[in-house]
Amino acid sequence: MEGFKIDYIEIIGIVAAILTTASFLPQVYKTWKTKDVSSLSLPMWLIFFVGILFWLVYGILEKSISMVLANSITIVSSFLMLYFKIKYGKRQ
Repeated sequence: MEGFKIDYIEIIGIVAAILTTASFLPQVYKTWKTKDVSSLSLPMWLIFFVGILFWLVYGILEKSISMVLANSITIVSSFLMLYFKIKYGKRQ
């Protein structure tokens, strides 16, 4: 990860990234287990996904390891939620 800086400000970012990303994972797990997507809004998840994609690009350009790590994990999680919404939403 050439060029990425880690200082005390970035450590604060890493802690924030861990907490905010981890808070999202139980919802992904619950949706996967129950296959209930009736309360999920597809337009909201699409907007969220694109927003996270932009934050990931921003983190790469800024060489912020905390932003890259958090948004890489969140992009995968939000993609899973979009997939679940499309796949399981057809059943309802």
